Amino acid sequence: MTAPTSVSLKDLLFADLEAELAATRKTLERFPDEHAAWKPHQKSSSLQDLARHVAELPAFASVMLTTDTYDVANVRREKAPVSTAADLLAMFDRTAGTLREAVAAVTDEQLGQTWAFTAGAHTVVSGPRAVMLRRMGLTHLAHHRAQLGVYYRLLDVPVPGLFGPSADER
Repeated sequence: MTAPTSVSLKDLLFADLEAELAATRKTLERFPDEHAAWKPHQKSSSLQDLARHVAELPAFASVMLTTDTYDVANVRREKAPVSTAADLLAMFDRTAGTLREAVAAVTDEQLGQTWAFTAGAHTVVSGPRAVMLRRMGLTHLAHHRAQLGVYYRLLDVPVPGLFGPSADER
């Protein structure tokens, strides 16, 4: 029997990062360009807006790794024009690359430091960077990727298998 080895917080936190990024890219590859403006309900995001959010989320996770706070009240950003799978994949490849670089540079000490999501003077949520990153970065990404799968199902777009084959891949 071998002795247990020491595993860093960084290794534990990002053990499944490449699999999550690959699953997200696989989902974005299926984006049906012809349905970009489609919404399943009047209160829902359009398919295009939801997919853009998914493609941008790795950049938000990068911000979590490289800053101590994110003040949503001071964020002024233009939405990148995306309406095709090619646009989304290009955006995602850029943001995933930025995230990989940030992960490579972060230390376990930094992962234990406090990170906060604020709205002006109001702190919406704060906690250890590792916890905030898992919750608001990686779990958030998986959540919206799953929403895309529901949109795809409703549009009769084949849903990719992410943890084994989907009903469309059997």
